Amino acid sequence: MAQANPNISENRPVIRQLDDAAINRIAAGEVVERPASAVKELVENAIDAGATRIAINIADGGKTLIRVTDDGCGIAAADLPLALSRHATSKIDGSDLLNIHTFGFRGEALPSLGAVGRLTITSRVPGGEAAQVHVSGGRMEAVKPAALRAGTVVELRDLFFATPARLKFMRTDRAEAQAITDTVKRLAMAEPAITFTLRDVSGGGEGRVTFRADRENGDLFDALHARLARVIGREFAENALQIDATREGIRLYGYAALPTYSRGAAVAQYLFVNGRPVRDKMLTGALRAAYFDFLSRDRHPAAALFIDCDPTLVDVNVHPAKSEVRFRDPGVARGLIVSALRHALANAGHRASTTVANATLGAMRPEPAQPTPARVYQMDRPSLAARQVAYQAQAPGFAELSHDYSGSVVEPTPAPAPEVPVEDLPLGAARGQVHENYIIAQTADGMVIVDQHAAHERLVYEKLKNQMAENGVAAQALLIPEIVELSDSDCTRLMAVADDLSRLGLTLEPFGGGAIAVRETPAILGEVDARAMILDILDELADQGDSQTVKARIEAILSRVACHGSVRSGRRMRAEEMNALLREMEATPHSGQCNHGRPTYVELKLSDIERLFGRS
Repeated sequence: MAQANPNISENRPVIRQLDDAAINRIAAGEVVERPASAVKELVENAIDAGATRIAINIADGGKTLIRVTDDGCGIAAADLPLALSRHATSKIDGSDLLNIHTFGFRGEALPSLGAVGRLTITSRVPGGEAAQVHVSGGRMEAVKPAALRAGTVVELRDLFFATPARLKFMRTDRAEAQAITDTVKRLAMAEPAITFTLRDVSGGGEGRVTFRADRENGDLFDALHARLARVIGREFAENALQIDATREGIRLYGYAALPTYSRGAAVAQYLFVNGRPVRDKMLTGALRAAYFDFLSRDRHPAAALFIDCDPTLVDVNVHPAKSEVRFRDPGVARGLIVSALRHALANAGHRASTTVANATLGAMRPEPAQPTPARVYQMDRPSLAARQVAYQAQAPGFAELSHDYSGSVVEPTPAPAPEVPVEDLPLGAARGQVHENYIIAQTADGMVIVDQHAAHERLVYEKLKNQMAENGVAAQALLIPEIVELSDSDCTRLMAVADDLSRLGLTLEPFGGGAIAVRETPAILGEVDARAMILDILDELADQGDSQTVKARIEAILSRVACHGSVRSGRRMRAEEMNALLREMEATPHSGQCNHGRPTYVELKLSDIERLFGRS
C-alpha cells in the first residue's frame, strides 16, 4: 500500500487577488509606521507643492488628529479622487525613476493614510473653487464644495482605527509627539525659506506651539546658520564650522561642530541628501571617521551636513519610507565628507568651543547662602589707558604671591618690544604657572588657562602623525605568515581594501578558498593578534563600508607615545617655555583639544570675570 506524502496536502492553498482595501492597508504598514511617518509624508507633499508656510496641528501624539495646512499650489477638484488612488502622482511620469527632484514620487502616502484612518483633503487652486473629499478606512465619498482661501488642508483623524492591532504598538502620547517634533525639525533644517509651526491641540482649543521656525533671510549659509541656531541650539551655531566642498559633481555643505563641542550620544547628527533627511550607515560612518582622531570612543560629533548632487547619482527608491539612499559611487561621497571635515577642523587651528568657558564660569559662581539675591556693589571700570598702565606694571606677574603658586614669569632684563604686543596674540602672554600644571596667560580682553600636559601632548601627537605621513608606516614581516580562514564573501570584502591596508603596514594575500595570509603587520604595534585584527576589520566593513581599525590602533600608539613624551604635570616651566608652548599651540591645528577630545585651554573674557565680582 502506497504511503501518502505528508508534504502534499489534499487541500492545496488557492492563490487569490487581494482587494484594494487590503492592498492599501499592507502598503500603509510600510509607509506609515507611526504618526511621525504620516506627518513626514504630508509635510513633504506641502514642500513639493511650493508652500512658504506650513502649519501642523496634532492631538494625543498624532493618534487622534494630524492636520497639515499649507499655502502651496493646491489640488484641483477634479483631481482629488485621483490623488487618493494608489500610484497616482504629479511628481513623475514613470519614465525615469532615477531622475527624481521631489520628495514624493510613489503615490502611496495619501491612499495609505486613507486606508488606515479618516482622511479629509480640502484644497483650492488659484482661480478655482475650493473642494473637499473624505475617505475613511479606504471608502471614499464624493467630492463636495468647501470653503478655503488658498492652498491645501489635509486632516487625518483616528490613525490606525481600521487596523486596531497597530495601535497596540504605539508608544505614549508624549513619545509620539516628540517623534513628530523631531521629524518636523529635520524637515525645517533643510528648508530655511519656509515657516514651520507645530501646535499641540490635545484637549481642544488653540493648544500650544511646541515648535516654530520663521522664514530665514540672507544667502544660503546665513539662512542655514540662523535656522540651525533655532532648531539645534545657539550653542551649536556658535561652535560650528562652515563646510563647503565639491568633488566629482557632489557638493557637501553645512556646519560641523568643534571636537570640544561633542555629545554623549549620536543625537546631534543630521544628514541630508538633495534636501531629504536620511539615516545612512555609510554617511554616519564617514562623519565618525572624520572625527575619530579627535574624540574618544564614548563621545560623538555634532553636525548638520547636506549633500547635493545630480539625482541620477543617487537612488532614493530603496525603501518606501525613503529614509535610505544608495549612491552610485559611495566612495566619492564618503571621501568628500572625511576630507572636507578634516580640512575644516585643521583650519580651526587651536580654537575650542565657547561651552568650555561657560562651564568654567558656571563652576566659579558660588551658590548663594540664602534665596534672596546677593547685594551687588557697582564699581566704575577703569579707562583703557589706565588698564594698559596696570598691565605693564603687572608684567612680571604675581610677584606678591611667590610662595603660593608654582611659578611666575619674571623677565630680569627688559625685552625689546615686539611688533605685535604679546597680549594681542590669541593665547596671550604667560603670566604664571599654578599647581605645576596650569599656565595662566593674559590676553587683550581676558585671560587663558592652559593645561600644559594636555596641550603639549597634542602638539607632540601632531608632530608624530606628520612624520608618519611623510615617511610612511614601517611594516614588520612575519617569519611565518599567519593564515586566517574566512568565508568567500568575507575574503572578497577584505581583499577589496587590501591596498589601503598595505599603506598602513598590514599586508594581506589570498591563500586559496576563503583563506588569507597575513604577511606583514605595522611594526609600531609590536606583537599583534592578526586573526582578531582581521575580524575587527571585517566587522567594521560590514557595519560602515570602511575600516579605520588599523589606522586607529597605530594612532592610539602614537597618542600613547605623545602622552609619555610630553611635558608632565608637576613640572615647573620657565617663562620662555610657557610662551613658546602658547605660540606653538597657535600654529598647530587641533591644539584646542587633547588626543581624547578634552579642551587644552579655557578662555575667560574680562567682562565675564568682572561680572563674577559684581563689577558689571
